[in-house]
Amino acid sequence: MQQIITALEITYTLEQLDEVAASLIKATDEKILLFHGEMGTGKTTLIQQLINELGGDKNQVSSPTFSLVNEYEVADDLVYHFDFYRIDNEEEAFDIGIEDYLDSGHWIFIEWPNKIEKILHFIGKNVYLNRNDDETRTLKFKK
Repeated sequence: MQQIITALEITYTLEQLDEVAASLIKATDEKILLFHGEMGTGKTTLIQQLINELGGDKNQVSSPTFSLVNEYEVADDLVYHFDFYRIDNEEEAFDIGIEDYLDSGHWIFIEWPNKIEKILHFIGKNVYLNRNDDETRTLKFKK
């Protein structure tokens, strides 16, 4: 019988990132993940490892801060990685066709989802990252 994970909270070091990514992929039944956290909490670094876990090349992953979206091939699928830090309004997300991406059925990783929260209402699963005083990170994910 497969164990159903309804919540996940992990405190980790960067050396444990591969295990964290594997746990997050195993814990989700959703292909749209929304990454919350202050600058420097490791959102892009975690996404690099998630893409690696999905069969892609983490060395090809970079933050799409200026392009807004990057596309990556993974095993039998695609990942669309968004970074909405620099947008001023939700109209900019509509201008790049966010609805088509969200309806694609592919993996979607969104950094700074609060910038388009009206568009994402009831879409995706939230991943919260916090950087701790001892340089560890804490990830919280709840179905």
